[in-house]
Amino acid sequence: MTGRLGNRKLWRIPQKGMLKGVCAGIADYLDVPVKLVRLIVILSLFFGLFFFTIVAYIVLTFALDPMPDAEMNASAQPNTRQRLEAVDDILAASESRLRSMERYITSDTFTLRSRFRQL
Repeated sequence: MTGRLGNRKLWRIPQKGMLKGVCAGIADYLDVPVKLVRLIVILSLFFGLFFFTIVAYIVLTFALDPMPDAEMNASAQPNTRQRLEAVDDILAASESRLRSMERYITSDTFTLRSRFRQL
């Protein structure tokens, strides 16, 4: 049983897991904190889904392949915060370029060159 979100594969990550790495794999696949997935699993145990949760965990333990070490090192994708910081840097650089273009267009040099081109 493998799912895909974009080009990502759902793995079990025993290196990061507490038992078999199912929660760590789901958290990595959904790009959410592992503690959140574990909290949801524990709450589902207490709120009437005990049997379903245990069966699902056992099924996923055997159905999901463990993440290979090479894949774990290669899948070091930036998290949401790093992506937002990269976008912020790109926007800041674009804004700086736009301001410099605006300064040039409103300058006397641009007006003078524009008039020379019209001659």
